[in-house]
Amino acid sequence: MGGEQSLALPPEKGPHRVGCADVMVGHTQQGLFFRLFYPCVPRDGAERPLWIPRYEYCSGLADFSGHSRRWCAPLLSIAIGSCRVPLSWKAPFKPCSSGYPLIIFSHGLGAFRTVYSSICMQMASWGFVVAALEHRDSSAAMTYFCTAEAVREQWIPHQQVPQGQKEFYFRNNQVHHRANECARALQLFRDISRGNSIPNVLPQGFDLSVLKDSIDLAKAAVMGHSFGGVTAVLALVKEPGFRCAVALDAWMFPLENVLYPEVPKPVLFINTEKFQTPESVAKMKRLSSRNSQTKIITILGSVHQSQTDFAFLTGKLINRVFNARGTLDPSKCLDITSQAALAFLQRHLGVREEFARWDRLLEGIGDSVIPEAPFFLSNL
Repeated sequence: MGGEQSLALPPEKGPHRVGCADVMVGHTQQGLFFRLFYPCVPRDGAERPLWIPRYEYCSGLADFSGHSRRWCAPLLSIAIGSCRVPLSWKAPFKPCSSGYPLIIFSHGLGAFRTVYSSICMQMASWGFVVAALEHRDSSAAMTYFCTAEAVREQWIPHQQVPQGQKEFYFRNNQVHHRANECARALQLFRDISRGNSIPNVLPQGFDLSVLKDSIDLAKAAVMGHSFGGVTAVLALVKEPGFRCAVALDAWMFPLENVLYPEVPKPVLFINTEKFQTPESVAKMKRLSSRNSQTKIITILGSVHQSQTDFAFLTGKLINRVFNARGTLDPSKCLDITSQAALAFLQRHLGVREEFARWDRLLEGIGDSVIPEAPFFLSNL
């Protein structure tokens, strides 16, 4: 059964080939860790990175999914541990004198920096630099940082809501931690653009200095899925440098009500059909009622995991573990998601005009997409 699993990510749709590399800055938990997706100079025979970077992440996925680490982690490692992402690992960065726009991406609960490779590589293929964070608030399935002493790894496992603690307060603390990481990531790119020396502490790490003069910091957006979607909304409050947010099936629960009037910039909510609740949609509508540029659309036939790479894993085992498949073809869902995001970013970042051809998606017009939410969620 394990041998039947494979990761069938679609190739890049944009004009750029895409490279990726891991970046870790700082030797404490207050540093940053992300996978960088970027337009690259193609190389023959380039290495393709593993989708699951380390065995420890299989252990984290087992813990998060509620299965025994003892049997589930080895099974996941056998089934998906050898899956590779169709990108060039540490390929030469392709300079851009006009500067690439920047996206900071925030993952969902129980995920990590590689789980959204499909959407991140599509955005990079259209000329974006994308930094997919791995959050250190204990919401990732697993993560780590490297201490200064002999580059020792300190692992941070996923943490459930502590017994006796109300979930809102626990998740609210986490979402603020995550949004602060998004803001620090944008500041990191400012420092790089100023020519500051920012060491990547990973062994044989990607040289960040090559990004200098090739990123347009006036065109920065924040994007995320689920817990990362609401993180992106909060990041707009915390960091004025983000001009807009794209929230994929946002889990709105952790955000306190008092902050809704403080969201200053437009948000594109791209929801799946099977995840949202009337309460969550009502919170999104609070934002769209205050800003006519904030849009809400729903992709029919999709489930929560449709906007992750899990939707592209073939084989019955993974679908049983992660409930990753809706009725809509995952490639179609990815096309709608990326095209709607590109049209929205064109409006609010002033990027390539050709993205305007997908503007109709922002109004919920098109195959398998509707405006706002399904009737049973909108009848509030």
